[in-house]
Amino acid sequence: MRRDIFQAIADPTRRAIIALIAVHAMTPNAIAEHFDTTRQAISKHLKILTECELVKQAYQGREIFYQLEIDKMKEIDKWLEQFRKIWESRFDQLDQLLATIKKQKK
Repeated sequence: MRRDIFQAIADPTRRAIIALIAVHAMTPNAIAEHFDTTRQAISKHLKILTECELVKQAYQGREIFYQLEIDKMKEIDKWLEQFRKIWESRFDQLDQLLATIKKQKK
């Protein structure tokens, strides 16, 4: 079952997992050490992230390492870009307004 990537990043624990493995690949046990929850709960989060294709598994010997799929993160960035443009436009308008107010006070 493929899930929506926005469903995956809606959960704060999954966002924290993404931040952890963005730096380097980690085993489930290493990831679980960073949380005050059970190993099984972390496994469920990893399963959802894997189903959304935000993380992938890499096998090294008997161990599984989870690593971030950067290309899937680009989907999120692309969606956010539309809002970034709106925000930047509004900040530019605010800068212009503040400059006008500052000139009027002088």
